[in-house]
Amino acid sequence: MDFLKINGEFGEGGGQIIRSAIALSCITKQPIHIENIRKNRKVSGLKPQHLTAIKILKKISNAKVVGDEIGSTELKFIPGQVENSKLFEDVGTAGSISLILQVLIPIVSISQKKLEITIKGGTDVQWSPTIDYTQHILKEAYSRMGIQFSLELKKRGYYPKGNGEINLEINPSKVKPISLSKRKTIQAKIIATFSKIPSEEIENDIKKIKENLTKKNYVVDVETKKQEALDSGASLLVYSIDENSIIGVDSLYDKKTQKFELDYSKFLENNSVDENLADMLVVPASLAKGKTTFQVKEITKHLETNLFVTSKITGCKYGVGKLSNGFEVIIEGISYSSIK
Repeated sequence: MDFLKINGEFGEGGGQIIRSAIALSCITKQPIHIENIRKNRKVSGLKPQHLTAIKILKKISNAKVVGDEIGSTELKFIPGQVENSKLFEDVGTAGSISLILQVLIPIVSISQKKLEITIKGGTDVQWSPTIDYTQHILKEAYSRMGIQFSLELKKRGYYPKGNGEINLEINPSKVKPISLSKRKTIQAKIIATFSKIPSEEIENDIKKIKENLTKKNYVVDVETKKQEALDSGASLLVYSIDENSIIGVDSLYDKKTQKFELDYSKFLENNSVDENLADMLVVPASLAKGKTTFQVKEITKHLETNLFVTSKITGCKYGVGKLSNGFEVIIEGISYSSIK
């Protein structure tokens, strides 16, 4: 069998390579062999959320997989035909549900199939987008690209026990390019949710965040919600959306410092998309007919890695141009209809 070999150490050398590679493998029907998975991480190899995504893909695409176990640094993935499915999956830990959705949504929708799935795990955990980010930022961007999904949050899940739960429905879609240039809106929204933390702690910190944004001439709307979870925790999303931009920055509450560790620059200084969304646009953009363009403050290792792996699998072309206040990324998609 003709495997496309991918070095898992390339670029940021983390889970992004796995997610993008197996997603595109399913869509293009290209068998892949990933080596050196997370080799330079403190704990190398596959983690529970990677395995849950692979487990789901085995079911919906009749794939054959070698190396799908915790700690494995090598994976062979042989995709079959993606089918309509209705599933229930449990990560079993606080492993990120949002990272799993990054894999599932493009595969099912672009493959012109439908998936109804309930997933239990972590909804708001470190090193991954919060579920609110997925609901408000990713959904908005994917909708503009023709990708349709609905997400229902049933229960929050924080570290370490998780036990969050979501219902997801993905519908067949025809992916199209997107063009985002420069934010014009001065409207911003803050969404904060918390469990088993005094409301005054959350409200005091949110007040400070709102004041900081107001000083930068933003008109800020605040929504604070108490949502019970198995563990204590809180999450925050600050975002703005207009016809030219989709920018969101999220954060988890640090119970030691009693505040959200929010990087304001990632919200204030980005032109058209934030760095997380830039990553998530690459896979569907590579399969759309035409050019996708967006602007970012910086080219992160994640984005660099994603562009490289995606172009290697699909054959799409991309370019990066320097601007006075950031970079413009252009992705020339190959059109999914041309994939056999």
